[in-house]
Amino acid sequence: MQLQIIATVDAVILTIDGGALKVVLHERPNDPFQGMAALPGGYIREDEDKNAEDAMRRVLSDKAGLSGFYLEQLATYSGPDRDPRGWSISVAYLALVPADQLKIDKSKAALFPVDDLPALPFDHGRILHDAVQRLRGKGAYSTLPASLLSKTFTLSEMHAAYEVALGMQIDASSFRRKVLALNILKDRAEMRQDGNKRPAKTYALKEGVTTFNRTLGAT
Repeated sequence: MQLQIIATVDAVILTIDGGALKVVLHERPNDPFQGMAALPGGYIREDEDKNAEDAMRRVLSDKAGLSGFYLEQLATYSGPDRDPRGWSISVAYLALVPADQLKIDKSKAALFPVDDLPALPFDHGRILHDAVQRLRGKGAYSTLPASLLSKTFTLSEMHAAYEVALGMQIDASSFRRKVLALNILKDRAEMRQDGNKRPAKTYALKEGVTTFNRTLGAT
């Protein structure tokens, strides 16, 4: 008998909310694991999707209304035991979305701190763990955590985003010096109230800046 493989994509959508790194989980509408919180995902459609990333972007657009965000392939998870319906393969992706761009249907999905999660179905716990480790590993030597920021931000906001993304404290003065020395920011020539502090300059990442610049996260 020919093996029917279940082929899906799953997304770990991370954002910073209330000073914490959080992930989007949605309530599964159908069995298996109906009613449980899970990573957003869907089937790969052979007659519609050119590849797995195309499927992932379609699913995120349909389920979360997301587009224009940072997305990278995380890993492939497969085997006969990860899904009770049968042998399955899932291509998982890491998506980083600024909180002000994230609009979710609160009747179907919610934000959960990555350090305080409910029980997850399938191997979604492993996928989520791998995604957080990818962010923290790559974020230590790149501008990747800046993908969690609004289009314009202050240096204090950038510093805070790095601390949350990396899960560690970073010396603020050292961080500021490194960021400005790398020449990756564009001064917006605008001031904004920075929390309870005095107004601060706002910046944006320069066009063409990749996520693989020199280290910003080290203390």
